[in-house]
Amino acid sequence: MHSNEPVDTVVVGAGQAGLATGFHLKKHRQDFLILDSQDRVGDVWRNRWDSLRLFTPAQHDSLPGMPFPAARGSFPGKDAMAEYLEEYARNWELPVRNGVQVAGIEREDGRFRVQSGSGPILAKNVVVATGPNAQPRIPAFAKDLDPGIHQLHGAEYANPDSVPPGDVLVVGSGTSGVEIALELAPTHRTYIAGTPPFHIPGPVTRYAGGLWWLFIHKVLNRSTPIGRKVAVGFTQHGAPLIRTSTRELDAAGVTRLPRVTGTREGQPLTDGGNAIPVSTVIWATGYQPDFGWIQGLPTDEDGWPLTRRGAVEQLPGLFFVGMPFQYGLTSGLVGGVGRDAEHVAGLIAGQTGQKRVAAPVIQM
Repeated sequence: MHSNEPVDTVVVGAGQAGLATGFHLKKHRQDFLILDSQDRVGDVWRNRWDSLRLFTPAQHDSLPGMPFPAARGSFPGKDAMAEYLEEYARNWELPVRNGVQVAGIEREDGRFRVQSGSGPILAKNVVVATGPNAQPRIPAFAKDLDPGIHQLHGAEYANPDSVPPGDVLVVGSGTSGVEIALELAPTHRTYIAGTPPFHIPGPVTRYAGGLWWLFIHKVLNRSTPIGRKVAVGFTQHGAPLIRTSTRELDAAGVTRLPRVTGTREGQPLTDGGNAIPVSTVIWATGYQPDFGWIQGLPTDEDGWPLTRRGAVEQLPGLFFVGMPFQYGLTSGLVGGVGRDAEHVAGLIAGQTGQKRVAAPVIQM
């Protein structure tokens, strides 16, 4: 790559958000380039824990223009999703450069300088499609745990064999936390701490999936009163339990506890004032944004970018795709990200008007 390579649009990230954006930019015959830090398209999925499956059934896991190759009602595994993304990029001949880490973005003379490990690129537009899982969220009191307690985030968990012998505490009762706890239960005495979010029964997604998807995709968005209500504080609480339930935890012998609030004598302390002596703590506590590498980006108090349907109005030409509730509840899901990608690509191509969406407009 030569110095200051010019391109109309740079898309940062070749996950589902970046590839969907690329699909729509190509439809508009735009000049664009997709940069990704991974060695292969799909590696972000390949590197998740071994038994991970998508939370949504296969019929709702497709990107624009290419159905997901799996039976309706099935929940694809992470490797199947990785292969699908790689085939998607190949099928649509999307210009992806792998192994390129983007270190910074700054506005300069009406363009953006994208600083990458292989040299700077000058672009009229930049679409940040790195997803919401930028940085694992771990509470500050984790440092006060006994040094002998093995700690890892859910992003580092691979399988039960990767966890040392002894009792395990999973902190976080969302779908990921519950599934990890269930997988550990046969080989480890397992606790799970936290207040579970509401549960969507499996039959709803498998057999009434059309109506369920219609509701979360078409109704729960920032253009409807109920959608705006759901959007407020969306990143502060866990997504609903899908497939799994607290009933399964009880049947597996997993001990459910209140949320963990701190430590006492080096042991995790629950909201009820009980210290839980364990050998391992797995933080299934989600992720937090990390966009400090984008100079001048306006954010809310939690670090999420301030946008209107993905467009950063204070930095014209800068866009986001794949953020939590960017426009609707499905904005962060594989099957829903295409809607936001289409909108942003249309803005870049000058073929989509920026329809005013009622407040709140921040990615919360």
